[in-house]
Amino acid sequence: MKIVLFEDEHLPRLYPVTLGRPAYAISCGSFRLLDWLKKLGLPIHGVVRPHLAEIQANDYPELVGSLPNGSDSLLLINARMVPSRTVFETLQQLMNATASGVAYVDGEIAAVMLPKASEFPTDLATPAALSDYFAKIDVESLDAIEHKLPLFRYPHDIVRYNMEILSENLEFRLANGTYEEVADGVFVGDNARLHPNVVTDTSSGPLILEPNASIGPFCYLKGPAYLGHGAKVIEHAAVKDGVSIGHTTKIGGEVEASVIEPYTNKQHHGFLGHSYLGSWINLGAGTCNSDLKNTYGLVNVEYQGEKIATGMQFVGCIMGDYAKTAINTSIFTGKTIGVCSMLYGFVTSNVPSFVNYARLFGQVAELPPSVMVATQRRMFQRRTVEQRPCDIQLLHDMYELSHEERLTVGEPLSF
Repeated sequence: MKIVLFEDEHLPRLYPVTLGRPAYAISCGSFRLLDWLKKLGLPIHGVVRPHLAEIQANDYPELVGSLPNGSDSLLLINARMVPSRTVFETLQQLMNATASGVAYVDGEIAAVMLPKASEFPTDLATPAALSDYFAKIDVESLDAIEHKLPLFRYPHDIVRYNMEILSENLEFRLANGTYEEVADGVFVGDNARLHPNVVTDTSSGPLILEPNASIGPFCYLKGPAYLGHGAKVIEHAAVKDGVSIGHTTKIGGEVEASVIEPYTNKQHHGFLGHSYLGSWINLGAGTCNSDLKNTYGLVNVEYQGEKIATGMQFVGCIMGDYAKTAINTSIFTGKTIGVCSMLYGFVTSNVPSFVNYARLFGQVAELPPSVMVATQRRMFQRRTVEQRPCDIQLLHDMYELSHEERLTVGEPLSF
């Protein structure tokens, strides 16, 4: 059996989260979907959008070159699937299926089981090619798979599912990893450091620190919470109520119920709540977001001109890769921040990708990709990360793909 991990035509609904990353690389509940699929022990072939093909080849080489042949049984998995322990156990059950079937979520394909894929195309490389394949095999005629396999539909789903699945995912880590329990419900990996003057509360779930993670003095940690390899929480910080922090990050101030991807800095004071931050973001000192309306009502958010009811009372901000904020930036409830944008003052509306946003001062100016290429080079050097041609090309591709965002900003852009 082989796995085909595919992106579908609905990926733009998850922008800005998926503008520069494959959907299977979204962190939620301390895992990515790819992390779980590797545990199945099967060859995996990744089908991503064309502009991510080179990124996949360089960063996820195990997903390239494992195309199925006619004798393989196939399990095709939507890359938007929620990376939970429950989903993992469900996929383990599907591996033993002997009949063809398809699982849907709200009419969208979550998984397809094909015991024999004799007609599988050898040139499959894009979501469009996979869609043609589904039509060829008449996937709609397959029997329904009744297993529950939830998908991310919109960016706020990442925040919602993170709170739902973090505890069960951390239980899996504890059952299958090597950690030392240094306090009640506090588990650390090799060389992780927890300052003695730290207050912890694990009554609602455990705290896990991966190797080389560190917690400074006078911090407050409330589980469930996860700190990735080399993550650093500075002095006087509060991390609480369902936080999943990626590797090589710096965290300060107050962080609640949020997901932070690797290489992002929120080092200074300020509040971040019920939010998602991509990679290589830097929040200036005093940056805060609102995650609750003054009316205490449910939050509606706008994605690409469409208003969506989240059904959630608490929704903060969704921030794309490489975004930056100046000191004392204030982000209103339920706002999305595009990739490679720089924010100043009050953020009262959604922010397109590749803009300098200073609406308080009457300025919203387009940011050319050349500026972000230079910024990326400096950031990578600080973390001893090589800037590759594919990283530079991705910035240019994201700029082109986000062109429509800047046309609908609602006010003229300066150039």
